[in-house]
Amino acid sequence: MKKVIGVLCGLAMCASVVSARAQDDSKLTDRIEAATAVIDQVMSTPDKAIPQSILAGAHCVVVIPSYKKAAFAVGAQYGQGVATCRTPRGWSAPVFVQLAGGSFGFQIGGQATDLILVAMNHDGLEAMLRNKVKLGADAAASAGPVGRNAQAGTDWKLNAEFLTYSRSKGLFAGIDLDGTVLSQNQEFTTQEFGHDIPFSEILRGDVPTPENARGFVGTVARYFVVSKDNH
Repeated sequence: MKKVIGVLCGLAMCASVVSARAQDDSKLTDRIEAATAVIDQVMSTPDKAIPQSILAGAHCVVVIPSYKKAAFAVGAQYGQGVATCRTPRGWSAPVFVQLAGGSFGFQIGGQATDLILVAMNHDGLEAMLRNKVKLGADAAASAGPVGRNAQAGTDWKLNAEFLTYSRSKGLFAGIDLDGTVLSQNQEFTTQEFGHDIPFSEILRGDVPTPENARGFVGTVARYFVVSKDNH
């Protein structure tokens, strides 16, 4: 009898572990799908979206859905998201990242804000491949221009490694994120791929895109297109 009870307890524990893992996987998929929706919604109005010149020149894209005020510190902001980089074979499988920093006054009444960060050059790419980067210190960042005919200044063309954008209450605009820290979420990335893989290996396109992330990568690829005129 004791043996039977032991077996039943073991089965119950296994079922609990499987259920918890399924819930965790579902949360990762939800985050990926939320990032996909942010890109789609932002780009659905070209006249108020990211300019084509920036879409074509982007090296990496980071999407942080629902960046919000953190409970652990007054005025602090915190968010989780995903990133992908352009490779010779198309856009890479995504990695999970987190962004943390001080208050920038872009939230009204505590409303969550969607963020998009675009790495515009090789330095920005290398920053993405590192473990952690502080915007404005380790990597130059600038509020990105918006709109099909936006006249982007020369500062970002010459110096900015990241262009930063926010979307709140339907308004999409460039934003100053200096002082925020972008870092890897190794735990979520390991969970997504089933084992520990270096971020650089994933973002350089050496790892196949998981099924639950194909929609996100495909959406980025659809909008962040290099014009034939640039070849």
